[in-house]
Amino acid sequence: MTDEKKGHATERVDVKTGFCCNNRCSFCVQGNKRDLYGNKSTEEVKETLRNAVKDSDSIVFTGGEVTIRPDFIELVRYAKDLGFRRIQIQTNGRMLAYMKFARQTVEAGANEFSPALHGHTAALHDHLTRAEGSFRQTAQSIRNLKALGQRVITNSVITRSNFRHLPELATLLVRLGVDQYQFAFVHALGTAQEFFHRTVPRMTLTEPYVKRSIQVGLKAGRIVFTEAIPYCFMAGYEEHVAERFMPRTKIFDAKTVVDDYTSYRWTEGKAKGPVCRECTWDAVCEGPWKDYVDGYGFGEFIPRKDPVTIVLPESRGKGG
Repeated sequence: MTDEKKGHATERVDVKTGFCCNNRCSFCVQGNKRDLYGNKSTEEVKETLRNAVKDSDSIVFTGGEVTIRPDFIELVRYAKDLGFRRIQIQTNGRMLAYMKFARQTVEAGANEFSPALHGHTAALHDHLTRAEGSFRQTAQSIRNLKALGQRVITNSVITRSNFRHLPELATLLVRLGVDQYQFAFVHALGTAQEFFHRTVPRMTLTEPYVKRSIQVGLKAGRIVFTEAIPYCFMAGYEEHVAERFMPRTKIFDAKTVVDDYTSYRWTEGKAKGPVCRECTWDAVCEGPWKDYVDGYGFGEFIPRKDPVTIVLPESRGKGG
């Protein structure tokens, strides 16, 4: 479906069903939305789904934590009945640790899952989620979903607490059998903004660990991506920058709708500095989150001068 005004086709819709959650992650981009908005009613979500299916037949259910809703299975089934063909569940995975619930979710129509694992040990993951036992449940959810034959695309947020352990986390994800994993640099909004300096690491420090974690996946034959890491920190790993492959997404948020998340990132979410114009990769690089620059500036960003022919992908959808 094409948005005539913006001249693009919406490839995926992201429906936030509310912001209640059974984790309290120290880096949560949603901040206090759980207190401001809570969860939408069943009928509100269904109305959103009826509108969303006009834009795309690919949907991501997210929040908050969508799986803790009493009507979760009903909503997934409703989305399938409306005609959504690709139904992804973005989740912390804890409810899916129960095999019966995982099986019901699949039977209702969900066919892709994006659980979030942020640490290679229970101590680290539970510290970041501020929910005791969450590591055990999230890891078990991945095992359950793979046992049910599901495609699992994990997303892990890079923080000051975990960046040195990304290669170990990658090793764990490979061992759990995920199809794809993605490391997303923390977006300093919400709770992460409130605790900026204890949450947001310097990109220069994270670079070697990110690259080593990519190598772990490549050796195991996995698909690996990074998100919100500019090309000046991705030399030799340019094909793993997720933004080049992310589908055009329309987001149905709490009270607003973002018609094109790609355009939002380029015009509002990310930042480019004067040094970026000198870089070979400027045309395709979105830059870092603005909030990162607000906290640390552009001092770390060294323009690349390597000669390169930039070929944009013909199709998107590989990103998480």
